[in-house]
Amino acid sequence: MRVVVALGGNALLKRGEPLTAEVQRGNVKLAAQALAPLARQHQLIISHGNGPQVGLLALQAAAYPEVEAYPLDVLGAQTEGMIGYLIEQELSNVLPCDVPVATLLTRIEVDPHDPAFQNPSKFVGPVYDEQEAQQLAAAKGWVVKPDGNTWRRVVPSPIPKRICEIRPIQWLLEQGAIVICAGGGGIPTIHQPDGARLFMGVEAVIDKDLASALLARELEAALLVLATDVDGVYLNWHTLQARLLRHTTPQALETYAFPEGSMGPKVTAACWFVRQTGQRAAIGTLTDLPQLVAGTAGTQVGALAQTAEKRS
Repeated sequence: MRVVVALGGNALLKRGEPLTAEVQRGNVKLAAQALAPLARQHQLIISHGNGPQVGLLALQAAAYPEVEAYPLDVLGAQTEGMIGYLIEQELSNVLPCDVPVATLLTRIEVDPHDPAFQNPSKFVGPVYDEQEAQQLAAAKGWVVKPDGNTWRRVVPSPIPKRICEIRPIQWLLEQGAIVICAGGGGIPTIHQPDGARLFMGVEAVIDKDLASALLARELEAALLVLATDVDGVYLNWHTLQARLLRHTTPQALETYAFPEGSMGPKVTAACWFVRQTGQRAAIGTLTDLPQLVAGTAGTQVGALAQTAEKRS
């Protein structure tokens, strides 16, 4: 069975932990131990988040004012390589030495006319006070918005349309490789058929869960696993009435509202994938990965009526 596993940010950095190489490697080692049994039984494709890592690179750039900060597409490529390397190495340490593991820098095409470019909404980079944020916005052409008691830069989050490297990903899978790709939502790219540069990166961040859903559809995966730090999708989260959804459908999930900063994108991606393919999606923790694949843990999202929502 072909399975796409999208690793949430907690696979690299748990809440409150420092963003050091040692901490990230330790967390990736645990993720690799959870992924290895799946890789032995199924064809595995891994995607991952990169938000804290891009934020760190942005902070480092801010500390070096002699040169202009690198654009987000370049930072995205840097983090794909760094995180992919860590996952590759730790997987290779727990799998037989003849199992190939490959990381592929992945450009994902977006529509330059996507409405998201007119309404930037994704927070990136360091925090500022209002005065400094407004000064930076004027100097650099940024859009800034309040984020709690601070201010931050916001960039567009367009819908992913096409995975540029889908053919080499397919080829690697045909050779028996575990493929790590579409990290951080992929490198946002636009195509300009009438321009001097046919392909170019853009200052945007693609939602990693939507990119993973697109990847799973394009690869005709039988299962999309969205791994996070909670054991599934809850109604009335953080209340005494909290209830875990075990088996549900896109139609049922779309009657509820989920926070955009946490579970909302995962629910949207799972529903989109199931509607597009008729296959299954699962949302839960890496520690429950075997049960998520078996359909006995987490929130299982299916297209058929008999998988309709059941109480836990």
